[in-house]
Amino acid sequence: MPHILSVSYDVMLLNTRQLMLEACGHTVTSAEGFVEAMRLCTEGDYDMLIIGHSIPHTDKKALSEAAISHCRATVLALLRQGEPELGGATKSVDAANPQLLITAVAELLNQSQSQRNPT
Repeated sequence: MPHILSVSYDVMLLNTRQLMLEACGHTVTSAEGFVEAMRLCTEGDYDMLIIGHSIPHTDKKALSEAAISHCRATVLALLRQGEPELGGATKSVDAANPQLLITAVAELLNQSQSQRNPT
């Protein structure tokens, strides 16, 4: 089963996101803030990193690079309205729309699984 690392500075949103994704059948580990996320990313094995909109853009970029190089994870960036897409992220979606998050997670994990297990 794919493992997701979700990071945010907003603990309430982080917990809500984890509950929502677990209700969809995903395994989720939450990290509060940049430092904890970097530690978990470099120590763990994750299929996806979800970077919350509360993370500053420069930290999002560093987390994205770490996820790609250390654990080869797909990166989904959640953006504030008007925020530019995150270079290096596999996909960026509007943080204000939970359905976009759920859809993007399913699509990206399906793509990732297909690439790892070609038929």
